[in-house]
Amino acid sequence: MNYYSTNKQIAPVSFNEAVISGLAPDKGLFMPEQIPVLSQSFIQSLPDLSFVEIATEVASHFIGQEIPEKDLQTLIADAFNFDIPLVELREDLHILELFHGPTLAFKDVGARFMSRIMAYFLRNVGQKVYVLVATSGDTGSAVAQGFYKVPGIDVVILYPSGKVSKVQEVQFTTLGENITALEVNGTFDDCQRLVKTAFADVNLRNKLYLTSANSINIARLLPQSFYYFYAYAQLRRKYKGPVVFSVPSGNYGNLTAGLFAQRMGLPVHHFIAASNSNDTVPLYLQKGTYLPKPSVATISNAMDVGDPSNFARMSDLFGNSLPSMQQQISGYSLSDAETRNAMKEMRDKFQYTIDPHGAVAYKAFETYKANGGEGHGIILATAHPAKFGDVVESAIGKQPILPEQLATLLNKPKKSIPMSNSFEGLKEFLMSNA
Repeated sequence: MNYYSTNKQIAPVSFNEAVISGLAPDKGLFMPEQIPVLSQSFIQSLPDLSFVEIATEVASHFIGQEIPEKDLQTLIADAFNFDIPLVELREDLHILELFHGPTLAFKDVGARFMSRIMAYFLRNVGQKVYVLVATSGDTGSAVAQGFYKVPGIDVVILYPSGKVSKVQEVQFTTLGENITALEVNGTFDDCQRLVKTAFADVNLRNKLYLTSANSINIARLLPQSFYYFYAYAQLRRKYKGPVVFSVPSGNYGNLTAGLFAQRMGLPVHHFIAASNSNDTVPLYLQKGTYLPKPSVATISNAMDVGDPSNFARMSDLFGNSLPSMQQQISGYSLSDAETRNAMKEMRDKFQYTIDPHGAVAYKAFETYKANGGEGHGIILATAHPAKFGDVVESAIGKQPILPEQLATLLNKPKKSIPMSNSFEGLKEFLMSNA
């Protein structure tokens, strides 16, 4: 399987090359030359398979012989040593809890898979590799934990100062070792711009072995498709009928992975792109005009993205056809007030405490149903509510219980380096610390 750039200005490359490069040299995102279609016998057998079995089968079609199947299964079993349960709220509504990994967020799925794949490919490189990543919250902690103390790899995380939660921040600013946190005076969009500019800088890339760990990296995105299959498998053990996934959406890697699963043969009836006030994609789906804009801060901060990178992949999948995209995806956006109301509604109706991102997805699904939409809803709960304790308390009047692994981190000293939002500052830092 080879991978091409969405900008189509370079020759296709292998999976190995796509993973290590992160962003294509022409600034496009890597895409598989074809989406493999899985057999109907595999789809029908999903309810009888474990997550590791499902993930190994799906991944093997994208990786081919670049990683022997036995090694691939070992890597996957090591990466996914936690459960992803489907919790029933009512007969036509379930929550897929994606927050049972080490950093209590769905980003653990992509980051742990990618770190192991990358370490496998880099085991014989013979020089230090620098992983650059921009984060609006959970990506930073997941990548930091995934690569922590991995030999030969240094991780540099850029995050917007004052725009991530305290719990999110301590997960990637208290580690040290091979993890460096740069606290950028700006927004997530600034951080993402700095990372993309670094990859496009010829002088920097000639001196440093750079790669990416954002969802722009194909190895971060592909494993997110695994849990769509696993969610469907769990649902099919009890219920039949059309399935709708409501996806909290910021950079749109999560939704794109779901579209990959659908193209591979998973029978998904519809997707919902659920966003906060950063509503670039929902507005495009509703009005047909794509207008990226500066991000605004919200209580669902991991979705504070005004110019989502993975929209390039979404457009590519649909051949840049808006009508085709509208047939498969509906977009809804919520204000902070509506998000708080949704959190309270879930607590009152179902006695379920959810984080603000999952609440956006819940209310978007309810709106979809109220507008005549059909299907059994699966809401992706992307983070443990304790990671947003103050927001949750303001909505439901009660602080969620803080897991011990997070409580311990809050007492550790923060290690971050202040940084302007100019590329010159980042380049100087990287060159001087190489």
